[in-house]
Amino acid sequence: MEAQQETTTALFIKIAISNWELQNTRLNALLEKLTDEQIAGFTAPDRNSGTYLLGHLTAVSDGLFTFLELGDRLYPQLDEIFLKNSDTSGLEKPPIADIKAAWHNVNTTLKQKFDAMQPEDWFTKHSAIPAEDFAKEPHRNKLNILINRTVHQGYHMGQLAYLMKK
Repeated sequence: MEAQQETTTALFIKIAISNWELQNTRLNALLEKLTDEQIAGFTAPDRNSGTYLLGHLTAVSDGLFTFLELGDRLYPQLDEIFLKNSDTSGLEKPPIADIKAAWHNVNTTLKQKFDAMQPEDWFTKHSAIPAEDFAKEPHRNKLNILINRTVHQGYHMGQLAYLMKK
């Protein structure tokens, strides 16, 4: 029975990671279809630009290093532009090529870190929850963070898809 539980746990983790990878693959495919001019455009009137959304997704994914306790972030400097301020803040954004390279580097490095994790690691507390809260709410674990970020990415990818019309 215990071996079956371990197999089921490992399968569940594989499902969650493969969905995260699928979102990355879909977003990468969309980015390949879009020109830099299209990415620089706005998804709709009074909405974010593709540049901002890609930078935002990169910064959020980079934050997984901290939340999942996988080491230091690669691009903490993106937070000021893409997490702490709006697209219309007037802050200078990095070139699209640099954001794309950061996006790729973050996700490649995260994948390596994920591959090194054991299934039981995913059910431990993440860095943003105090131990006493985690004891009451064990579902607020590292796997929960990955699932949340996967959904978040899908949401913004839906916005980025509007750039194809231009």
